[in-house]
Amino acid sequence: MSRPAMSLEQSIHDVVVANRILAHEGVLDAYGHVSVRHPLHADRYLLSRSRSPELVEAGDIMEFLLDGTPVGEHPPASYVERFIHGAVYEARPEINSVIHSHALDVLAFTIGNIKLQPVIHVASDMGIDVPVWDIRDNFGDTTLLVSNVAQGRDMAKCLGPNRVVLMRGHGFTSTGQTIVDAVKAGVYLPQNARVLKEALFMGGGIKTMSPGEVALRARVDPYSPQVQRAWEYWALRAGIKPYL
Repeated sequence: MSRPAMSLEQSIHDVVVANRILAHEGVLDAYGHVSVRHPLHADRYLLSRSRSPELVEAGDIMEFLLDGTPVGEHPPASYVERFIHGAVYEARPEINSVIHSHALDVLAFTIGNIKLQPVIHVASDMGIDVPVWDIRDNFGDTTLLVSNVAQGRDMAKCLGPNRVVLMRGHGFTSTGQTIVDAVKAGVYLPQNARVLKEALFMGGGIKTMSPGEVALRARVDPYSPQVQRAWEYWALRAGIKPYL
């Protein structure tokens, strides 16, 4: 699928909108972040300086190289876990947006034996297989934060060809072909986790989405009006204009 031309100004605005949406929808709180691949330089990405998502403005957006190095002189403080973003962009050329979240509804599925699986149609973007990455496997005792390139690449390796990777005792990282696509997946993933937990609590069997159902829903064009309308809706709920 070809990627339509996007200006740097619109991309920066999109990152601001995505931050506000994800904060308002409870996917991000004081922590977590969302980025987009640079529209003019595929080996860079746009991410806010270290600031809570609900407060992010256009002037907060920085450029980074894929190894997490800020572009420009005297950069402000950046997120410790920026390496998540660069590692995914490096490993997955088709990915153009990355979200990292600590959403509580997902956390239980990062520490136990019950797999997070798609059970509601709007969350089909997560795919059938949602791997769980444990930083301790290859790095021993850490703060659980992805704080260097090696850890980011290890996480991206666990992500593999999937849309989402869970992070043990930490949260999740999700991806998208577009920032709208990524935000849609990020909003509905915790909702799917909440529905699945409620169904498990009720007891009895669980009917998950089938691989065929997930594959059919994966054909939805991320640039289509049905996806864009969600972006507009969430942006207005968050009190920000969806487009410049």
